[in-house]
Amino acid sequence: MYKTILFDLDGTLTDSGLGITNSASYALKKYGINVSDRKELNRFVGPPLTESFGRYYGIPSEKYPEILGYYREYYTDRGIFENEVYGGIPELLEKLKRDGKRLIVATSKPEIFAVQILEHFGIAKYFDFIGGAEMNESRTKKDEVIRYALDACRITELSDVVMVGDREYDIIGAKLIGLDSVGVLYGYGNRAELEKAGATFIAESVGDIYNIVSG
Repeated sequence: MYKTILFDLDGTLTDSGLGITNSASYALKKYGINVSDRKELNRFVGPPLTESFGRYYGIPSEKYPEILGYYREYYTDRGIFENEVYGGIPELLEKLKRDGKRLIVATSKPEIFAVQILEHFGIAKYFDFIGGAEMNESRTKKDEVIRYALDACRITELSDVVMVGDREYDIIGAKLIGLDSVGVLYGYGNRAELEKAGATFIAESVGDIYNIVSG
């Protein structure tokens, strides 16, 4: 039984794919890159943005600040709320808090945006701490965010902590810190990806998360 549960945001608490992919498409078009297969842009949901722009579209590192600026032109104005909470998440968080669990968000999204989103949807109240990246794209790797959140909450007993997320980045980040993890299948990853990354548990639904973390 875990005392502290860390949650990823995009693809785990909220389905943010539309806003993220619209923002990525907007930024890429500024570079003359038009993506015909919209599903291709789902790769932006989860990892640090600069990693995806560089790895998949060849944007050089010296251009990262510029393309992030384009991304945020759309995201700050519209994309941030092209988003919705997954069904059952508010009820899950309510039950976990009622059980005395400590809930924390650990996301590679800039912290200022994460707080804004969770407050907009009325679920920020369930979390003891909301940890994310800096606006300058530092502290974007998941293990860095997890460590930051644990240090901020003065958590040292790692056997009591579990990370819940939908992508390999969440699972790998948890492993690097020494945490168990729950990979969820309703987000943007898949079973093969999560199992290959070494997820301790797999949750097919939101309801499964409660059963796993509560023992």
